[in-house]
Amino acid sequence: MSMSVGPSSDEPSVMSSINTTPLVDVMLVLLIIFLITIPVITKTVKVDLPKAVNIPTQTKPDNITIAVDKEGNVYWNSKALPSRDALLAYVREAAVRKPQPEIHIRGDKETRYEAIGRVMYAIQRGGIQKVGFLTEPDHGVRGYR
Repeated sequence: MSMSVGPSSDEPSVMSSINTTPLVDVMLVLLIIFLITIPVITKTVKVDLPKAVNIPTQTKPDNITIAVDKEGNVYWNSKALPSRDALLAYVREAAVRKPQPEIHIRGDKETRYEAIGRVMYAIQRGGIQKVGFLTEPDHGVRGYR
């Protein structure tokens, strides 16, 4: 075994500075990779989203209000309906009127989605074209203003 204790005349001297060229090369490669991949990652489908506008409902005499209470009972203009078939019969009768009336659905906030879904399905099967949901205005509850 041999050990070098100092610079000899026939060996080249050891370079004591840091070679930064490989570091710069690696950083440039990473920069190019990021510049190429970021536009691909952030690319989304161009869609014009609708603007939400709160328009007050204009109540017309021919508008129909269907209410669903928290137990799932259905009411046609304040008249309780005994079954889903009765709702479908009322909807089909209203669908043939000229002009066709709008149906407004009022659902209790405790109502299961299933009950509202059944009402919407009956309205769809009956052939009504315009359906809306009635809600209470939010008056700054829970930080909304």
